[in-house]
Amino acid sequence: MLRPAVSRHRLVLTALALAAAALPVLAAASPATAQPVVNYVALGDSYSSGVGAGSYYSSSGSCDRSASAYSALWAAAHSPASYVSAACAGATTGSVISTQLSALSTATTLVSITVGGNDVGFSSVMETCVLHSTATCVSAISTSESEIASTLPGQLDSVLAAISAHAPNARVVVLGYPHLYDLSRSSVCLGLSTTDRTDLNTAADALDGAVQAAALRHGDFFADVRSQFAGHEICDSGSWLHSVDLFNLGVSYHPTAAGQSGGYYPVFSANAG
Repeated sequence: MLRPAVSRHRLVLTALALAAAALPVLAAASPATAQPVVNYVALGDSYSSGVGAGSYYSSSGSCDRSASAYSALWAAAHSPASYVSAACAGATTGSVISTQLSALSTATTLVSITVGGNDVGFSSVMETCVLHSTATCVSAISTSESEIASTLPGQLDSVLAAISAHAPNARVVVLGYPHLYDLSRSSVCLGLSTTDRTDLNTAADALDGAVQAAALRHGDFFADVRSQFAGHEICDSGSWLHSVDLFNLGVSYHPTAAGQSGGYYPVFSANAG
């Protein structure tokens, strides 16, 4: 018969051996080592599709989706389980709802979007400012700002609510728009008057304010790109935005490939979770 001290000693050794054998199994099953599955869908307008960045996918047609768009750059760097860009040049809140939300599902975990500029006619406003007088430009900007204050909030609410309904498990990142001009260099910069440029930047602030407020109302994340573009606006020597191109007005005021990679990509990455 074993003495009690020897029996206890053998029991302790047996317990330790069993615990050691179980450690590899526990480590393999530990949730700390598991990487979350990311299913990413990019929605929105030309700032998300990548107009102005070049390298367009031929399959995207007139939507002009670019391999240099911030969403494509993020997907290439992070290798999500799935990535789809439904973003399209000219998209409004209404067309996002009617044509882009089919890309979403309950499996979607990450959504990005830029939207709102086309709802208030921002592209036509900028064309007006390029082609017409300062007085006409200021008037067009004023009309756009009135729409930002009156109708855009409801339109943004509709699209963000629809995104939530189609992708209830997703983190939604709503990105804003940059200032177009470095006003500190306007006096030595050819083109529009400083009055026009100032009013366009002010309108961009109003647009971003409406987008940010809508994101907060819906519990989404607002990604502000204005400070990231500082020093790289039109009138700066290293601008990340296309200036006016009379032969291709569609790319005017849109981010270049450097604007997508240096401006939008890092801000989105910081908010993607």
